[in-house]
Parts: sequence; C-alpha cells; structure tokens
Amino acid sequence: MSGAFYRIDKFVVPAAAREEFLVKVMMTHKVLEAQEGFVNHAVLEQVAGPGEFNFVTVAEWESADVVERVRAVVAAVHKAANFDPQEMFARLGIRADLASYKPVAA
Repeated sequence: MSGAFYRIDKFVVPAAAREEFLVKVMMTHKVLEAQEGFVNHAVLEQVAGPGEFNFVTVAEWESADVVERVRAVVAAVHKAANFDPQEMFARLGIRADLASYKPVAA
C-alpha cells in the first residue's frame, strides 16, 4: 500500500495523569522521528470545545508499509524502558481511541 498514512490516537487524560502521560508520549514520538518513512507528528492538547478527548497525537508516514516495522521498534523500546502503555492507562485512568487513517481520495 502506498501513499500518505496517519496514526491518530485520541486520549482522555485526567489532570493528575497529564505530566506522566506527556513524558511517555514525547519519549515515544522521539522514537518515531528516528524511523525511516516518518514524515511528521504532532501532540495536541484540547483548549476549548465540548469534545471528550483532551489529547490527540498524529503521526504521518510515507505509507502504510512502514507501520508494522515501526510498531515493532516502538514495542522493543518500550520493553527496554520497562514501560507498558496499557498498564499506565489502567493505573492513571486514561482512555484511548487508537486508529490508523488514510487520506480520502477526491
């Protein structure tokens, strides 16, 4: 599969969990930046509106082809750092909506 590919993750993060959450997100995004096929990323915090998700992360990739390789690299880095995202989500009461997206053809 070729063409731009996006990983967009949305989170409900309690105020008390904000700092730890952001430290781990930034650590993960540093790994993403170093991967072949990486295009761009953003970490966004909600400042207004009724939406339930107060954090959104967006990672843009050259294509879907690189995603499985990158997923394995990130998992290895998390394991080496003794970091389990699911454990952190459960412990801090973070809810996540994690998904991949492709541009809609005009």
